[in-house]
Amino acid sequence: MQCEEVREQFADYVIHRGAESRKAQIAEHLDSCEACRMELKELRGLWAQLDDIPPAEPGRNQRARFDLMLESYTRAQQPPVKNWRPALQLGLAAATLVLGIGIGYRMHPSSAPSPELAELRNELSETRQMVALSLMQQQSATDRLKGVNWSYRLQEPSTDVMRALLETLMHDPNVNVRLATVDALRQFGNQPVVRRGLVEAMTRQESPMVQIALIDLAVDLHEKESIGTLRELTQDQNLDPAVRDRAQKGLTELE
Repeated sequence: MQCEEVREQFADYVIHRGAESRKAQIAEHLDSCEACRMELKELRGLWAQLDDIPPAEPGRNQRARFDLMLESYTRAQQPPVKNWRPALQLGLAAATLVLGIGIGYRMHPSSAPSPELAELRNELSETRQMVALSLMQQQSATDRLKGVNWSYRLQEPSTDVMRALLETLMHDPNVNVRLATVDALRQFGNQPVVRRGLVEAMTRQESPMVQIALIDLAVDLHEKESIGTLRELTQDQNLDPAVRDRAQKGLTELE
């Protein structure tokens, strides 16, 4: 089995569902593929931690759309879904259903694309964003760090997620969370709001490590708007010498 095929079946594999022969094939692949083992470990950890995440109420429109899809799903005579928890467990169920439908289309490529599948994919994306936002608002630094890491799963983050990431970068009391946020924002470096936020954060950070990470990211993104800020940093004698040196190096590369 190929990695892509194995990963599409992780949801069933984690909850011990599926044919024994298929499970054996997945297990055989995992024995020789470290990347898939690591992804499966992450998925199992997420599944185990669902009960620790505070419930988040979905919006009225989102819940209505999901209820319609769930009704359609039930009419298709699939096993009934019980004991749903708001938003988060709904999202995992949607993910499992998307994977199942996706496998069906792989087996029958001539079938027309399903509107239900498109809706479920959209629902899954929205639920991932809700999970990220919920975690970034927690008191625990570990939970906030998980929320930042959830942003890597978002191909098109909402405005609320981008705002939450920038807010975390500016004000989170934990330096490790802020450092992780710098790395997470790298994937969205093509967005003007992110570039402006990175430049603004340079002068508002007190941690030399975070300042250096921001300078390096601005240079990697070839952000010309950061030149004025970098010049200010090189002249600020109150800054850590390593920050001033890195700012000078960045200034040389961008000018």
